[in-house]
Amino acid sequence: MHEALADVDRRVVGTKQLLRAMDEGRVAHVFVAKDADLLLTKRVVDRCDAMNIPCTEVESMEKLGRACAIDVKAAAAGLLR
Repeated sequence: MHEALADVDRRVVGTKQLLRAMDEGRVAHVFVAKDADLLLTKRVVDRCDAMNIPCTEVESMEKLGRACAIDVKAAAAGLLR
């Protein structure tokens, strides 16, 4: 996974914030957790496809949260441009 996810200034965590940042054209790469609710991640993955943003599947929400240096699980996160 990308080490820049731990940098608060270079990432966005959570589906709502991520979708908003994608709409604003600020996201360079997206990460989604395999074990997250499909209703949450499908919107993110579909938006990635539509906007040609690279999307990487991560093993678990727990690992994604740890990579983002947060104390909770994360369904989706993105690296900012």
